[in-house]
Amino acid sequence: KKHLFKNVFRNYEDRLMCLCLSRQESCATDLYHHPQLDTDIEAVRTLYSDSAVSVREYGSIDGVDVDLNINAKLLNQEVAQAWRINPSEPIVIRLHFSLSQYLDGPAPSVEVFQPSNTDDFSLGKQLQNWFRPSGTIKKVRARLNVWLPLSKYVSIQHCYSPPRPSGTVRRPQLCSTIMRYAEQRIPTLNEYCVVCDERHVIQNGPMLKPAVCTRELCVFSFYTLGVMSGATDEVATGAEVVDLLVAMCRAALQSSRKGIIFEPYPSVVDPFNPKILAFSPKRKSYNRLQKALDSVLLIRRMAQGPYSEIKKQMDKIDPLAYPLLQWILASNRSHIVKLPWNRQLKFMHTPHQFLLISGPPSKEARFQTARKLHGSTFAFHGSHIENWHSILRNGLVNASYTKFQLHGAAYGKGIYLSPISSISFGYSGMNKYNQINKIQEDQPGQTRFLQNRNLNCIALCEVITSKDLQKHGNIWVCPISDHVCTRFLFVYENGQVGDVHINTQEARIHREILQVIASAQL
Repeated sequence: KKHLFKNVFRNYEDRLMCLCLSRQESCATDLYHHPQLDTDIEAVRTLYSDSAVSVREYGSIDGVDVDLNINAKLLNQEVAQAWRINPSEPIVIRLHFSLSQYLDGPAPSVEVFQPSNTDDFSLGKQLQNWFRPSGTIKKVRARLNVWLPLSKYVSIQHCYSPPRPSGTVRRPQLCSTIMRYAEQRIPTLNEYCVVCDERHVIQNGPMLKPAVCTRELCVFSFYTLGVMSGATDEVATGAEVVDLLVAMCRAALQSSRKGIIFEPYPSVVDPFNPKILAFSPKRKSYNRLQKALDSVLLIRRMAQGPYSEIKKQMDKIDPLAYPLLQWILASNRSHIVKLPWNRQLKFMHTPHQFLLISGPPSKEARFQTARKLHGSTFAFHGSHIENWHSILRNGLVNASYTKFQLHGAAYGKGIYLSPISSISFGYSGMNKYNQINKIQEDQPGQTRFLQNRNLNCIALCEVITSKDLQKHGNIWVCPISDHVCTRFLFVYENGQVGDVHINTQEARIHREILQVIASAQL
């Protein structure tokens, strides 16, 4: 009995000791848990929702992870697709703070990702670049406040003002500020350099896809930060789009007007000396560039194997060929997707049909607003293929009375369009008397159109039908660039053309265009 009593007493002592230790640990945790953290988390949940933020504490290492979940649906579907963002799940900004110091400690480490999009989320690097984890929280907050207007920052504070003890000072709620900052900055990613995060200086306004600026330091960093990783998928899966971009580059480079229209000129890091540029806009070498491009063309024609094998062959022939191909892909700032056969416009008589979206979210938003006020219609725009290298990177612009103008401007300044296909075919350099293309679909093993040097293309655009649109018979002039958005691109080879009698104003044609747009979810 005595032995049994001792065991019971010992078990009681052990349980009491465990309870005391548990309470001590709880007290220790409370002691080192920064009170401002709970306030900030509650502010995010009040302003947004409970699912907008999640927290994981690591008391043993004095750490805490705060996940801010940004709704990706703030981007429309076309922009999300072009930027490789999954709109069905949030963009997660994970901030790692000191649990005990929080705002009094060092700047948080930052990770930006999507749960199912970790390998192909190249924009995460640009998002992380906002925070640049160095220094203190004050520096991070100062950087946010440079972009976030004071009036909006103050409104955040007034939306949620928790009670505070008398005599204490209200502290800025960092998490909710970051949420608001991210919501405003994400739709404008394309307006800033992916490396230095400085606003692009582009004469005709921003394009759709984010890109590196022309500063040499940024170009060097661009090729070493891993932001090129997504290009390998384009080489492997978007062969015809890659070939089209290369063909347009070749046409511009071989043009007698290359000094004007071959813009931008490549910025390519020397693979043997990463501290210098092998190709630079400041030191143009068209002959060396042509040699490297010829090597790209040669391998693209011959090789049909895995991407890694194509790269090896390029490196053997010319070490600058692959870096040049990388630049051609990375510098394209428009969203181009080959349309499957069942979503093509059959009356255009070409299997080479592409969805072409070049306007940034801000321009598309202005276009949608104007369309609600004035309505819209569709018209063709024809331009020589040598001009498309620049158009895809600088946008469809008003070139009237500038050095870029090739044809006359008899009807004034603006972007020239036509509802009649034959007129735009003429502006693209086609001969309207050539045979209509009878190819109905790509045949297995058919040679890609890159092998043909005689390429022509026209775009189908959506245009706002406001009073600013000047109609001179079948020649239309739109002086407002924001009122014209490219929707499709049609490419023809070997001098073949589409039907020259297409009129976008005919009910049958207009209906088919709308059906294809609906299927493409434009």
